[in-house]
Amino acid sequence: MTDQAVDTGGARLAAPAAPDDRFLGRTRELKELRADIERAGLDTIAGRKAPRARVLLIAGRPGSGRTALAAELVRRVAADYPDGVLRARLTEPDGTPVPVERTARELLTALRLPTPAGAAEDDLTHALRTALAERRMLLLLDDAPGAEEVDALLPDTPDCLAVAVSGGPLTGISDVRPCTLGGLDTKSAVDLLARYTGSVRITVDPRSAEALVEVCQGHPTALTLAGGWLAARPHVAVSDLAKRLHADADDSSALTRLFRFVHEQLPAQAARILRLLSLAPAGLVDPHTASALAGCSVDTARATLDELVRLGLLHVAPSPLPQYEVPGCLHPLIRAMAESQERTGELQLARARMLERTVRLLQSCRAITEADNPQAREKLQALPRELRFPTPRAAADWLRVRRPALLAAARAAVADGELDTLARRLMAQLVKAMVAHFGTRAAAPDLYGIHRLVLDVAERRDLPREQAAALLNLGDLDAQTGRTGDALVRYRSALDAGRRANDPYATGRAMESVGGAHLELGDYDRAADWFGRALAQRLARDERAEAARLYGRIAGAHTYAGRYGEALRAWRAAVSGHRKNGDVAAQARALSELARVQEYAGRPEESLGTCQEAVEWARRAEDARLQAALQLRLADTLERLGDSTAASLHRAAAERMLGEEAQAPPNPDSDPEQGANTCEIRTMPGED
Repeated sequence: MTDQAVDTGGARLAAPAAPDDRFLGRTRELKELRADIERAGLDTIAGRKAPRARVLLIAGRPGSGRTALAAELVRRVAADYPDGVLRARLTEPDGTPVPVERTARELLTALRLPTPAGAAEDDLTHALRTALAERRMLLLLDDAPGAEEVDALLPDTPDCLAVAVSGGPLTGISDVRPCTLGGLDTKSAVDLLARYTGSVRITVDPRSAEALVEVCQGHPTALTLAGGWLAARPHVAVSDLAKRLHADADDSSALTRLFRFVHEQLPAQAARILRLLSLAPAGLVDPHTASALAGCSVDTARATLDELVRLGLLHVAPSPLPQYEVPGCLHPLIRAMAESQERTGELQLARARMLERTVRLLQSCRAITEADNPQAREKLQALPRELRFPTPRAAADWLRVRRPALLAAARAAVADGELDTLARRLMAQLVKAMVAHFGTRAAAPDLYGIHRLVLDVAERRDLPREQAAALLNLGDLDAQTGRTGDALVRYRSALDAGRRANDPYATGRAMESVGGAHLELGDYDRAADWFGRALAQRLARDERAEAARLYGRIAGAHTYAGRYGEALRAWRAAVSGHRKNGDVAAQARALSELARVQEYAGRPEESLGTCQEAVEWARRAEDARLQAALQLRLADTLERLGDSTAASLHRAAAERMLGEEAQAPPNPDSDPEQGANTCEIRTMPGED
């Protein structure tokens, strides 16, 4: 197989908002919808201000042009909503409703508002409604499966407008009158055909064009397929197609007949690629995905995708990178064709090829961020040239654009149940790539969902070691977002899984995390106890650096509890451990904390001596910020001891150090929070 390099050029940007002279027909419907915006609602008639946003419903069969009409309406009234337009699709291409939690999260992200990892649906929808209550915005909610999904997202303000697109009524939402779509009027339908065939072929035989419109029942997508097929065959008369379709008429819909006809006319390879696109995650496909699904070159896949666009079987997705979208109205037809003409084993093999390609692209995406790592460079060079990214920026752009498809691929792989090994590899690499490019904090909402999928697979396959890893990661994310009680439950479950797996790393991490959760909850006795258990395990394994750090955590718990004597003993043990390990920076920080506790215990002279020792070690560690903090502590201690002159000298030294530190470039390797609860993403064994 000959492939091309990962395509990060050839940007295909959506056109800027402008008057759409390509929109055809629907004049009456647009007029009715515009009038409905101005129509007084039931609450207004009763003398009350409408408490929620007005909902306009555009109802029709898939492919009837309902989304195009909604988009045109939004374009025409957008100026009345100065805070902008939010768009969301509420149904997956395969017909599965999108969870409201995910939609709310995406809309909040579009508003550049925080979306805490693992937040409940009610919290996210409340945050969305609160945010929109202060804005005048338009919501375009496409492909709504029902009233419940729309109702959860509606702003509690009449200043916003929601335009919902659905296949039927939204029973349960008050004051909604549907605008129901049928086929296009004959003139608009003929004009749509002429856009593909050219006006001459229509002008010379207008009756055949009208006959073709009648066969297509004025259905916009059916007309698009007919027009695309004629455009690819300039010597075929419009009448020939009308006659062939009329002869093949049966009880199926016009769209089904047109799709079946166009599919039969495709070259064998193009038809097969089209059928396999039913496996594309989230209905989004790029040349690499199509190449992997079909087992062909990327060049062949790209050319075929472009041809399918010309035939109206695919859309070009608005994206800075080459990406295509399977139209929602065609997805069930393509899937049915794949299930009838492709063997089950072939479909599974195509899915496996796609996941394997995705795993390798994610490996490359992460590896390019580690150019200073000889092992990473070696792995990157071992990848075929076509799977390498030219720059870290190109890799990040690819990851950002393909994010919805990558997350959908992970969900689909886990749901499949037959490709768990590939699913585990995919999720491990996806986590690492996101952390490498976006950072743990920015990627946390997506990571939470991935770790839940990992847990699902681990539980299904009874893999306790991976259960422990997923539970620890989920617990960390819960803890970071203030759900300490939930985190504690996760950590205890991780401890059980780690013990079943006989995994000392997982059990040690879980014990310490249980202690950290108790510390956060103010149960200092239990915190110290669990830190002690973790310490005993580290000592038994002769893990001296971790043991020294845990002495510090135990000391912290005792300090919070006011047990200064025990805290002093633990900090001295931490200092001794760091000294033996040769960790100068950690020794300086431990001495600093020891001095603080000595001061709490009413031993200012001892605190002064320890603080001076800590300054010396901080100087050796070249930690200017810690030196300055220690100088300020020395100043405070000396002030209390009555030596104001020396205190002033130390304050001046601290100010000088802080000034110099502010002018220095930041040190990316600094670790100012030694021993803090940080989210350490742990992936599956064998995925390093």
